[in-house]
Amino acid sequence: MRDFSPGRVFLIGAGPGDPDLMTLKAVRLLQSADVVVHDRLVSDGIMAMIPAGVRLIDVGKMAGHHKLAQDKINALLVELARDGHQVARLKGGDPLIFGRGSEEAEVLRAAGIPVEYVPGITAAQGAAAATGVPLTHRGIATGVRYVTGHRAKDVRLDLDWASLASEDTTLVVYMGAANIAEIAFQLMRHGLPASLPVLAVAGATTPEEERILSTLGSVAADVATGAPEAPVLFIIGRVVALYPQIALADALACEGAGMAAYA
Repeated sequence: MRDFSPGRVFLIGAGPGDPDLMTLKAVRLLQSADVVVHDRLVSDGIMAMIPAGVRLIDVGKMAGHHKLAQDKINALLVELARDGHQVARLKGGDPLIFGRGSEEAEVLRAAGIPVEYVPGITAAQGAAAATGVPLTHRGIATGVRYVTGHRAKDVRLDLDWASLASEDTTLVVYMGAANIAEIAFQLMRHGLPASLPVLAVAGATTPEEERILSTLGSVAADVATGAPEAPVLFIIGRVVALYPQIALADALACEGAGMAAYA
């Protein structure tokens, strides 16, 4: 029995990449869809969950290259639903956090098409879990803020730098690799120290995960040298100072487990 009513669209969050982090509802709906319209950032492991014979439509975007413009994606979803298809719109992370899910939902609702959100673990949470760096920590960070470090058509970033430059808050920057030099400069200009630790993470929770530990004053040069594959997530704040302690503890735990195996 289908989980869909005719002509329904589900905006599904695929999470950060690890298939085990998908919700049960997301997997169930993927496996009963007629059509899956998916983004570039959906991992191969998650795509492998989709049954053979389901129509797949890749609408992935890269900087400077869009297979379909957003208005064309909106029109495609409407067309598929009006044709009676049960559509899974599959997005990396969560569809409501820098995923443009709400824009697509507006168009679908205006066309009279039922739409439902299926949340996913966003990249910030995935990176925190993978690295062990908490986004908040008592006595270190009392809050966390998510911002995008990218503007469409290369428009200059217009973030509220003064409010973002708080040492009591963890700042997470999505899609910030191209503008990290400007981001770091503005944050320092508005009061954050150059020594503030930064962790850059690409491909969080996947086998291709890359990490660069740096500081606000050095992160632009370090990312340029390391050249991680975009998109890159930046965790900026005092919580990142816990990362070397976490990495050391994990290494010692692994070493202890190895010694126990030979005991």
